Amino acid sequence: MKVLVVGGGGREHAMAWKLAQSPKVQQVYVAPGNGGTAKDKNLVNVPITDLLALRQWAQANGIGLTLVGPEAPLAAGIVDDFRTHGLRIFGPTQAAAQLESSKAFSKAFMQRHGIPTAAFETFTDPAQAHAYVDHQGAPIVVKADGLAAGKGVVVAMTLAEAHEAIDFMLLDNTLGVAHNAGGARVVIEEFLQGEEASFMVLCDGKNVAALATSQDHKRLLDGDHGPNTGGMGAYSPAPVVTAEVHARAMREVILPTIRGMEKDGITYTGFLYAGLMIDPQGRIKTLEFNCRMGDPETQPILMRLKSDFLDVLLAATSEGLSQLEMEWDRRVALGVVMAAAGYPLNPRKSDAITGLPKDLHDAMVFHAGTTEKEGQILTSGGRVLCVTALADSVKQAQQKAYQTATPIAFDGMQMRQDIGYRAIKN
Repeated sequence: MKVLVVGGGGREHAMAWKLAQSPKVQQVYVAPGNGGTAKDKNLVNVPITDLLALRQWAQANGIGLTLVGPEAPLAAGIVDDFRTHGLRIFGPTQAAAQLESSKAFSKAFMQRHGIPTAAFETFTDPAQAHAYVDHQGAPIVVKADGLAAGKGVVVAMTLAEAHEAIDFMLLDNTLGVAHNAGGARVVIEEFLQGEEASFMVLCDGKNVAALATSQDHKRLLDGDHGPNTGGMGAYSPAPVVTAEVHARAMREVILPTIRGMEKDGITYTGFLYAGLMIDPQGRIKTLEFNCRMGDPETQPILMRLKSDFLDVLLAATSEGLSQLEMEWDRRVALGVVMAAAGYPLNPRKSDAITGLPKDLHDAMVFHAGTTEKEGQILTSGGRVLCVTALADSVKQAQQKAYQTATPIAFDGMQMRQDIGYRAIKN
């Protein structure tokens, strides 16, 4: 079977890499791909980003399965279009993708269906938003209503930070948010205490299968300081997701979400990602939904997947998840992100990357913001690489990932030195 992976980030590199390991796959194409997928002899980049052109290309090239990585094509309705033309594709429809593409839709949905989440209000008027923040006090969370590549959330520890975030999102759009119909909106919600975890499942329209648990580090700097980013590293499994928390997440969040979508007349297919806040008593609240696998969580999760990824996706696109049992490597996988100078607000591009290792045992350098030019790999985005390693413990996986990352260099590189510290500390 010929398979197409839509996207060009680290998540898509990991998906394509995993699919290429299947003996049932004839060829894996990545559209548009990146410098890492360009250099991988098992993958072929397709330089198409226009969704209509991509669908026509998939039809002309006999693509048997399409897997969508990022949020923007999902929000634009790629799944609806491919299905209308008889193409097998895994992902949520445009209507279902509103769970991610609109924070306001998502919060109202959770409220309507009794899914635990933080108290919130939604605003389009900056003056009203500022007044609400003054009344509530800090810390408080300000979220842009729209797609912001993981950067549309500000956890404001002071009132000044909250007011600045409101102006960023409602007046300046410094964060480059893709606004939904009706223009700029913000969701302002209560600050929750606890530990965050990423809880991801596959949905086939009827059944749900949970992926391995994971946890990512959103803040730019060591010790979880600095601005929020799309994610500076991740590991799997996440010790904070105990068997009890896992059962609670399925019972209180995932299944009510799938059933709630059905009640609202929407069949949910695709990955569903719930960002959870887990308090010391093991109670959970939903921070957000994504309608895709997380990045950088995908990289460690897929390193641990022992099952044939193609079989998993074929089951998920034929209402076959109830018969599927995924097999996972018992070891820990940990990924460390190497980010460009200026990330997250003003990432620099076109810096040359040196020291990239050749084939590795139990480690992998997944490319995200890279491009290949005249045989050289250059930076082309905010998060550049995710160096991921497998080992028997979090500590050993951490050591192995950082050892693998040590020879890699580019000007202005930013990399946290403490990915996984919560799991080691615990």
